[in-house]
Amino acid sequence: MEPKIKQKKFIKNPINGTKFTIAISSAKGGVGKSTFATNLALALKNIGCKVGLLDADIYGPSLPKLFSINEKPKTEEGKLIPINKYDVQCMSIGFLTEEDTPMIWRGPMVTSAIKTFTQKVDWKNLDFIIVDMPPGTGDTQLTFAQEIKVDGAIIVSTPQEIALQDVIRGIKMFDKLGVDIIGLVDNMSYFIGDDKKKYPIFGEGGVKRTAEQFNKTFLGEIPLNPDVGKKGDYGKPIVESDPGHEVSKIYKNFAEKIKSSYL
Repeated sequence: MEPKIKQKKFIKNPINGTKFTIAISSAKGGVGKSTFATNLALALKNIGCKVGLLDADIYGPSLPKLFSINEKPKTEEGKLIPINKYDVQCMSIGFLTEEDTPMIWRGPMVTSAIKTFTQKVDWKNLDFIIVDMPPGTGDTQLTFAQEIKVDGAIIVSTPQEIALQDVIRGIKMFDKLGVDIIGLVDNMSYFIGDDKKKYPIFGEGGVKRTAEQFNKTFLGEIPLNPDVGKKGDYGKPIVESDPGHEVSKIYKNFAEKIKSSYL
């Protein structure tokens, strides 16, 4: 029997300065969730939305590398000022620590950091704030689900069965906590070789089957493309550096679906 999550009556507050909060989750590490979050934020920006990007992965922040941000945020009137990069307002624990500093924190400290980023950051006039969630189903997820008005979550996975086991846990967690799941994305779903053939390196169709199993929307596939990793490593994600790329067009499609659903 699964343990029941004790529900308290929380007053869910929206993040000041934002209209809609979209969480990007995977429950599994290594499936490209941070890459997805950054490129989705940029795609929303490219179609005219005002966007913020919150890196909520306290133990393994990726935003400083993916956006090549090496500066620390300023403080005004007791609030942190987001760092603006590529016309996206950004915040990460990685902006406040050295790159190689391990965050050896217990749960309450993580929760405190998340509350700082959602209550004491001067987000300004955002249509969307995209939240790059950490892997797992722990303190950060509970804080967002119970105390912050999250309008929806997108779950990112590869088609591998080992990844899908955690995806199922994530789906059940969000359902129990009353967070709307916008849909599931199949990332690194296939590789197109020089012979133009598709190679399903990590399996095939698993994310779509899981979406159907739990009556969730399947948003689509993103192929495994070396350009995506290279651009991210250089600090200028594919959607920003090459908006005409086939992968960038997929992200634009996701962004248009989200924009039409909320705005």
